[in-house]
Amino acid sequence: MANNSLNILRSRYASSLKEFISSPRTFEVLDRVPTESHERRPAQNARSLFILDSSFNPPTAAHLRIASSALEESPHSSRLLLLLATQNADKPSKPASFEDRLIMMTLFAQELRTHLQSSLPSIPTADLPQVDIGVTKQPYFVDKAAAIEQSGEYPSDLEQVHLTGYDTLIRIFNPKYYPPTHTLQPLEPFLSRHRLRVTMRPDDEWGNLQEQEEYLRHLAQGGREQEGGKREWAERIQLIPGRKIDEIPVSSTRARNAAQSKDALLHSLVPAAVGSYIMAQELYQSSDI
Repeated sequence: MANNSLNILRSRYASSLKEFISSPRTFEVLDRVPTESHERRPAQNARSLFILDSSFNPPTAAHLRIASSALEESPHSSRLLLLLATQNADKPSKPASFEDRLIMMTLFAQELRTHLQSSLPSIPTADLPQVDIGVTKQPYFVDKAAAIEQSGEYPSDLEQVHLTGYDTLIRIFNPKYYPPTHTLQPLEPFLSRHRLRVTMRPDDEWGNLQEQEEYLRHLAQGGREQEGGKREWAERIQLIPGRKIDEIPVSSTRARNAAQSKDALLHSLVPAAVGSYIMAQELYQSSDI
């Protein structure tokens, strides 16, 4: 994307963010990829809305793998929402501004569609899943899902499939996030209608594959009922394999560190267009990353 186009996009995102922050809305789609679909196009043919909720600071190759694997399973009946939470958008965003993150999300979406063109050669480019760029003021998972559902941006019966990592699954099922009762009952409206697609991440902190599978089995066998967790919720949660043991770990933190040290490893950690943008804008160069 040329510098002039990026400057125009930055200006538009800055204006859209300012308007969103001052509005009563808690969720909004700011852009769509491809851009010719910026006029709101109802998702009449879509049965699933995949949602990738992240700080995108920056978007990584892991994000690309998670999103593409989901879309490749149902390319004709799905679309993707990249969701950025801006509950602190009235303060300077660190270490990359919200405008920079939105631009990187757009570059990521374009690269994702290019990837899908290669992986799904039988599908015409015009029929590839649309990618929406959205923002929300809601900090918590359940509230984000409700804001999307109530926004009118999508058909009311469209099933949300949230793309998360195993660490996020653990947080979602932690009762401490649901005051004042601190039970899992607030998950009922979500898990009665929507789904979670969870990428496993076996490591020292989160356990091996068997332990992560056992976590879901424990829910299915009624092990969380005393906390308000229903065993049938396990049927709404899909565990999928993450990176292979011999693959390098990918995270936004590693990408920021590589950018700061100008390490060539950066280009293995983020999509090519995102990496080029990070280098051109000299993002993540301060010590505060």
